Amino acid sequence: MIRTTTLLATAAATLLLGACSSAPQASGPAGLTVAVPSVAHPDGETPQWWYRSGAAQAAGNGAMSGKAKNVILFLGDGMSLTTVAAARIYEGQRKGSSGEENLLSWEHFPATAFSKTYNVDSQTPDSAGTMTAITTGVKTHMGAIGVSAGTRNDCADSLDKGLLTWLQLADSAGLATGIVSTARLTHATPAATYAHSPERNWENDTDLTEQAKAAGCKDIAQQLLSTSRYGRGPLVALGGGRAQFTTINEQDPEYDDKVGLRLDGRNLVAEWQQAHPQGAYVWNAEQLKAASNAPALFGLFEPDHMQYEQDRAQDPAGEPSLAELTRAAIANLSRHQEGYVLMIEGARIDHANHSGNAYRALTDTVAMSDAVRVASEMTRDDDTLIIVTADHSHTLNFVGYPARGNPILGKVKDKGGEDGAGELDLARDGLGLPYTTLSYANGPGYAGPSNQQPAGAKAYPHGPSSFDPASGRPDLTHVDTEHPDYMQEALVPMKSESHGGEDVGIWARGPGSKAIRGTLEQNAIYHMIVQATPRLRERLCAAGTCDANGVPVELPVANSFERVASPE
Repeated sequence: MIRTTTLLATAAATLLLGACSSAPQASGPAGLTVAVPSVAHPDGETPQWWYRSGAAQAAGNGAMSGKAKNVILFLGDGMSLTTVAAARIYEGQRKGSSGEENLLSWEHFPATAFSKTYNVDSQTPDSAGTMTAITTGVKTHMGAIGVSAGTRNDCADSLDKGLLTWLQLADSAGLATGIVSTARLTHATPAATYAHSPERNWENDTDLTEQAKAAGCKDIAQQLLSTSRYGRGPLVALGGGRAQFTTINEQDPEYDDKVGLRLDGRNLVAEWQQAHPQGAYVWNAEQLKAASNAPALFGLFEPDHMQYEQDRAQDPAGEPSLAELTRAAIANLSRHQEGYVLMIEGARIDHANHSGNAYRALTDTVAMSDAVRVASEMTRDDDTLIIVTADHSHTLNFVGYPARGNPILGKVKDKGGEDGAGELDLARDGLGLPYTTLSYANGPGYAGPSNQQPAGAKAYPHGPSSFDPASGRPDLTHVDTEHPDYMQEALVPMKSESHGGEDVGIWARGPGSKAIRGTLEQNAIYHMIVQATPRLRERLCAAGTCDANGVPVELPVANSFERVASPE
């Protein structure tokens, strides 16, 4: 019995060590055990503990079996499960069906899981800490970009806490890399793929405190260029945020009344062009189409965030959709036979939810579904791992007993509530007033008067600084709640609706996707990606971070992956 067990263990070890090899494998391990020490929560949760525990979840689910050549991560910012359900129905109704039976593009993917989104210091998280967990395998504090947990606003504290992101790892491994977002490219989600900052708001040089500058911290915009120290840097970077990259002396090319934000005299667009003389810098849809053959793409389509899908047609210069950005990015990166990794963010789902405007949240979710469909059509599921997830939830509610096919943005019509004993009619609350299917637990849709709008139903945009108490609910009988600018009612008055703390979904297809199941800590998504991609785990193993089974379990030292390693 002992000899048999020893032979099996030896055979298994031989097979598993091969998982870190670049040679093709006929099959891989179904699941591996990684020992994780028990710690006192939360005090014992070190960066190394988070990294190892995430590795254990991924390896235990069989992620090491993956043989992905390419990886595409879609991140729906603030895309709660309620947002997904409502957008699914909205898209179906827009196509002329009752809506409930519809599926968004990623809901056809075979692998699903839940992601636990908390930050180390907050039950309900923010986008910086959550995306850092996804990109580095380590949970961290609210507001952190690419650094392990520490003190927000303390530059000196963060300097030795930089974490290696899977985008930088891929660059170091010789893969092509790309970033796409409908937010500013310096905003929390895209920034967490390439930057290191304890404070998410340090987007350009004017945002840093003098103390932070003196201690050696760099603004996020300039870090997009300097991340090329890991290899070539992102060969595709498409999003908003022109003003973060240009100076106050430079007029915006699209808007006569706008200039850049930088005070340091650096035009980072010009610096990028100098570093990529054959590359293309673009700022509108036509330029993006014309640059289809460029070896590198840098697109900044707005001074701030890109337009909502609802408002995109009004852009004076013509603004590409998220699906068009996705198509351009994949077309560019797929020319690289070594493979690529790509992060694509549907950012403005979050912003619309913060604004208490479900219409724009749903239309931007459907726009992301269109983008995922494009990615699915342009790739093969035998070599490309596609993961769709969200960073955190929101307080959007889906309530009442609306009849099948009732407009998802409309007022609830039912047949007498749960008993269903009456004729189809507007549902009434305890005051005899109609109400909508969708509402928010908090936010600027509160019915009381504000310093910007009178009492009653609110219209987008509305970001007041003060409210007065409501004297009751508004009568929505003659209010068009399906109008794009209608703001759903909120129970608690707030200038900006808050995030929610519940789990979000993960959907996946392609090599390694079978490992994505159950309820996962959010940082395990990083480990799913690196373990399922041979080039990534091979690079980590070459740096000595793998165990005897070839599983990357030791927290990598970020600067050791640079082309010329920086002194520690």
